[in-house]
Amino acid sequence: MAVNLSKNGPALTDAYNEVVNGRTATNWVLFTYEGNSNDIRVAGKGDGGLEEMVEELNSGKVMYAFCKVLEPSSGVPKFVLINWTGEGVKDIRKGVCANHVHSMANFLRGAHVTINARSDDDVEPAAIMEKVAKGSGVNYNIHKESSQNNNCEPLGRVGSVYKKVSALDELQITDRDNFWAQAEQDEKNRRQEERRKADEERQRLEKERREHEAREANERERRRKEREKEIDQQRCLSCSYCQIKEQKEHLSPVKAGILRSESVQKANEAASIISQRSINPRELFMQKERSLANSATPSSATRPEEEETGENQNICARALYDYQALDDSEITFDPDDIITGIEMIDEGWWRGYSPDGHYGLFPANYVELL
Repeated sequence: MAVNLSKNGPALTDAYNEVVNGRTATNWVLFTYEGNSNDIRVAGKGDGGLEEMVEELNSGKVMYAFCKVLEPSSGVPKFVLINWTGEGVKDIRKGVCANHVHSMANFLRGAHVTINARSDDDVEPAAIMEKVAKGSGVNYNIHKESSQNNNCEPLGRVGSVYKKVSALDELQITDRDNFWAQAEQDEKNRRQEERRKADEERQRLEKERREHEAREANERERRRKEREKEIDQQRCLSCSYCQIKEQKEHLSPVKAGILRSESVQKANEAASIISQRSINPRELFMQKERSLANSATPSSATRPEEEETGENQNICARALYDYQALDDSEITFDPDDIITGIEMIDEGWWRGYSPDGHYGLFPANYVELL
């Protein structure tokens, strides 16, 4: 992210102008960040020169110092910009702040010497003044020679302020430049990696969202089809029930009429048989008993009777109509009563046990065999 110089803009500009315009004794100002944000604020200022300023540098912060010094040979004011990155600053923060160096240089314009420093050795006042002298020696000589020519005075020996450049100093400067370049490249790579990961995460979330929506859509479609199927089944059952009900309602009067006709017909037949019988059922029963007694010996008659009784116990019938016994030789029953142990002694009259245990005759047309 870019450095923010607008939040505290008036205070930053006033502090910078105090050093530049020379209207006050302030000869240095120090800037830093507000917390971990990119907002620049004034960290301090004073009139004690480099010695006072370097004491305010914090090894755990990234800071920017702008200081006014006097060139040793000429006494001309020079401005020094120090980009300070403390040794305790995290690498990630270093990478972020490396992108702000150019913006801070544009804001603190007019610097004759720029120094990238990480330790106290890099900001020794003597070392800084040496770099100031190196950067201003040629210009100062030209200025001095021009003044002498204008005054038309005899030329004297001009002293040189040139000093041999230390290979170690040049190596340190190169290393610092390489460090900032590498830090800037690392920050660029880090941002690219973050964008790539963010894109991958966004694509993954988008894919999961589409898959989730597809599953929900399929589930809704499945439930809809099942519901439609259930509705169709219910509709079919309702239609079938209505059809069956209509058929029953249509057939009930017909069936009832048929059953009534059959019942009347069978009842009439039974009544006709009963009215046409020539002898009383009791007499018929007694005649059959006498005929059985006369036709067999007691021992031989007992065995067939027992066998016949065993066979008759398996014959049962359900009463179709109610019948009231006319005498003790007949039995009484109601519709749907079960008559057991039936003996078919005659075509129109049978003999059996009623539900109450009585044994006697009854019309054969009043029952149906089971």
